[in-house]
Amino acid sequence: MSDQQTPEESAQPDAAQQSPQQSPPQLLSAAHVRALADQLGVRPTKQWGQNFVIDPNTIRRIVSLADLDGSEHVLEVGPGLGSLTLGLLDESALVSAVEIDPKLAGRLADTVQRFRPERAANLRVMEQDALKLTPESFTGFGDGEGPSVLVANLPYNVAVPVVLHLLQILPSLQKGLVMVQEEVADRLCAGPGSKIYGVPSVKAAWDTNMRKAGVVGKRVFWPEPRISSGLVRFDRRAEASAELNREEVFAVIDAAFATRRKTLRACLAGIAGSPTRAEAVLRAAGVDPSARGETLDIHGFTAIAAALREVPPAAETVADDGAASSGPADAVPRVSGDK
Repeated sequence: MSDQQTPEESAQPDAAQQSPQQSPPQLLSAAHVRALADQLGVRPTKQWGQNFVIDPNTIRRIVSLADLDGSEHVLEVGPGLGSLTLGLLDESALVSAVEIDPKLAGRLADTVQRFRPERAANLRVMEQDALKLTPESFTGFGDGEGPSVLVANLPYNVAVPVVLHLLQILPSLQKGLVMVQEEVADRLCAGPGSKIYGVPSVKAAWDTNMRKAGVVGKRVFWPEPRISSGLVRFDRRAEASAELNREEVFAVIDAAFATRRKTLRACLAGIAGSPTRAEAVLRAAGVDPSARGETLDIHGFTAIAAALREVPPAAETVADDGAASSGPADAVPRVSGDK
């Protein structure tokens, strides 16, 4: 009989590794990850931003920084072959794992059954695009209220949209730790006045406090990415305004950064209806019309959105060339939909 292990055998923990005296619990090694990928005929793709973590110590670090107490329902986006999933199951009550790749989604439960049979019932695998999740996606699992923690190694190309979408649809989320491209981590955590402060920074501040929790090197991934990753910890807080909805405020943020070098007066002319009304709105909000978007924090943008509601449009607007155009006095430009 040959002593050489098959890929199936190499992906399974041996008796010594399963021993109750073994501490900490075994996580997937580089050999396990590659063996599982070979079994599935999977190679990481750029299309879905796949970079699999192959270092158990990095998994333990992520789980530790997430500060779990064992009672939480955790949402994991992009579990891949299950490296982080196993670590999360060890430290939480439930894990909802959302995976867009059908091959990986189809294998995850089996991997958990093999490595953590006693925790297998605590996992639900959802083959879905995270950007299409709704609150109803989480009914029938746990208390039905949805996950309270997000812990994920997010695909670089959709990291910001995924975080913002999940914060919007899941009021149950109270905290999280995400691993993203380091540049994305810096942008999410940047403050006003920084060169990298922009739309992600302001929108993330709508209802969370974000901070950079660390850097992860390139060598812990397969395939190895071109740059390092950053860990971002966030904690939920009250929305920046109780009167305004996020769509109104986010419309102002998008307009303010549409052309970064322009003044707010110029950037907001479109949603205000004219540069003249934009200036009136900004002055009513206590903002210098010649300022630029990168100088304002989230409260500055909420003040502008509130002023857009309150400052009436002029019955007659003078165009830049001096010609006058008239319109109905109550034709307030629509900023957003209902809350």
